[in-house]
Amino acid sequence: MIPISDDNPVRLTPYVNWTLIALCVGVFVWQLSLSPSGQNDDVLNALGFVPAALMEPSQSLSLAYGIPAGLTIFTSMFLHGGLLHLGGNMLYLWIFGNNVEDAMGHIRYVLFYLTGGAAAALTMAFINPYSQVPMIGASGAISGVLGAYVLLYPRAKVRVIVPLGILLYPFRISAIFVVGFWFLIQLANAAFSNASEPGIAWWAHVGGFVAGLAITPLLKSSEFPLFGEPRRGPWG
Repeated sequence: MIPISDDNPVRLTPYVNWTLIALCVGVFVWQLSLSPSGQNDDVLNALGFVPAALMEPSQSLSLAYGIPAGLTIFTSMFLHGGLLHLGGNMLYLWIFGNNVEDAMGHIRYVLFYLTGGAAAALTMAFINPYSQVPMIGASGAISGVLGAYVLLYPRAKVRVIVPLGILLYPFRISAIFVVGFWFLIQLANAAFSNASEPGIAWWAHVGGFVAGLAITPLLKSSEFPLFGEPRRGPWG
């Protein structure tokens, strides 16, 4: 089940969300300029988040590039491991991020996004504190965005497509089911994955999502109730 859009118009122009997408795309273009695959080892070691670096900051490879280990929690959010990795993350951010920004305002949305991404990285550090594998990608922060979205707009309609063989079957479904299904997949994969091996950081997704649920009530505008109705456009 792949979301492609939602029926949930916004009041504010989502400048921050657009900027986050542009930064991720721009950084990936820079990665491609250094390596055809976008996975340059020097970049990953310098800017990716390595959990073990929090345990032994003096041993962090990022220090060789003048970057404190703690700062990589944030720089890692803008790196991606490939075009599909980037495209999938940006699709989710494009669909769901604008409404979360609308509910929080520009400044609080920046704080929310970075806090969600940091919570995702620290979750991985808690699960496997001695991992030397660099963690990269915006998916932890975007998981927080999904947590906020489902808390604010559980009944908003999301257009999804479901692959059926060679066909793509489109339909509309409430956000609670789309995001709920997504979270169950993350939780199941996290429970049965080996966090010490390279691959998808499932626990980071879980941590980011839970952080999004926890932070949203603190940062949302009072105009946007929890579990509220989706906003209607002039056609609604």
